[in-house]
Amino acid sequence: MVRHFLVLLLCCTVIVGITLGVAQDIDTERKVVSKVSPQYPTLARDIHVGGMVRVEAVVAPNGSVRKVEIKGGHPLLAQAAADAVTRWKWEPAKSESRQLVELTFSLSH
Repeated sequence: MVRHFLVLLLCCTVIVGITLGVAQDIDTERKVVSKVSPQYPTLARDIHVGGMVRVEAVVAPNGSVRKVEIKGGHPLLAQAAADAVTRWKWEPAKSESRQLVELTFSLSH
């Protein structure tokens, strides 16, 4: 019983350490200088799908987006969000950074 508890405790410590490590990689200080709005996918609009999509952008020192990874959101909306963020520009910085972006798709009535 004690052995199982220790293994569980070790696993939790490793998971928390990994989570904290990822959180520290996200740079929240870098400012966006140019945004492109996502195109609402026709199928998603037709079936009234909305919601938030979260993506992580890897931004080069010159402010251009080098890579975008979808972190969450409806699959019908995710690619449109990633495509838009790929065209965003951030202010220049000394090094590459990771930026977490949340985009909300909503249907206007």
